[in-house]
Amino acid sequence: MAASRGATGPRAIPRYYLYGDQGADVELDLLHIEPIRDRSGPNDWRIRPHSHPDHMQVLLLRDGGGTIRMEERQQDFTAPVLLCIPAGIVHQIDFQPGTDGYVVTAALGCLRAATATDPRLAEVAARPAVYPVAGSGLNLDAVIDTFDWLHQEFIWSSPGRRTAIMAQFMRVLVILLRLSITEQDQATALPDRDHDLVMRYRALLEQHFRQERALSFYAGELAVTPARLNAACKARADKTASELLYARLITEAKRYLIYTESSVAQVAHLTGFDDPAYFNRFFTQRVGLSPGNFRKQAQPEG
Repeated sequence: MAASRGATGPRAIPRYYLYGDQGADVELDLLHIEPIRDRSGPNDWRIRPHSHPDHMQVLLLRDGGGTIRMEERQQDFTAPVLLCIPAGIVHQIDFQPGTDGYVVTAALGCLRAATATDPRLAEVAARPAVYPVAGSGLNLDAVIDTFDWLHQEFIWSSPGRRTAIMAQFMRVLVILLRLSITEQDQATALPDRDHDLVMRYRALLEQHFRQERALSFYAGELAVTPARLNAACKARADKTASELLYARLITEAKRYLIYTESSVAQVAHLTGFDDPAYFNRFFTQRVGLSPGNFRKQAQPEG
């Protein structure tokens, strides 16, 4: 589970385009699709903890199953099932030997282009989830055909290739949207100004949360007052802007505690806290456990 630590300090959680590839030599502005067995089989059916900062993934399992952990949440899955892994989410997967299907890795630019006309598709792509196909009302053959066709277009060099790839990727996102509605029994509304403001605020948090704690900074960058930002966050996230910032800090701290061997003091530093004792109090107050106890509780059994 934990990444190893070198002589010069803790090693960061790996970030890849494709799992195990340090380079970025595939069409980063588009997407990549490959059979699950191609990468998972040679890795003993285990995908170790990592993230994709600039790409999201959708996996279709036709056969087999396994267990996925996305951040703190661990869930078993059995085919036929779709897994949605948003960009930046730390995840690991243990597949049952022989599991097969497809994994689609899409660049955020590709995702923005595919979701431009329907923001609900962007919302579902940003939600980590496991969606069983059985009992959803979707036609399994049609779902598999979508991924088969996407794979064929990806490996071919035919006229209109990129357009065909985008068309099939949009179908994949629509499948995710319909599965999410079935699974959660709720429709996804179109975003309004509050939603847009909260999404832009979250994007700013990703850039600055380690260094900048002042709400006035974020409000200024977004060209709104702190009160306006707070109102939007309360309306759309049921949290104040400061609470969203603190939640992002806690998420990052949990990642380091779960997936690395960094000491609590090192985790404090990595998340922008100069005083480890203050970090300990900050974490304990919001999680209900000290960082050390949280790490112990998060360790897998066995």
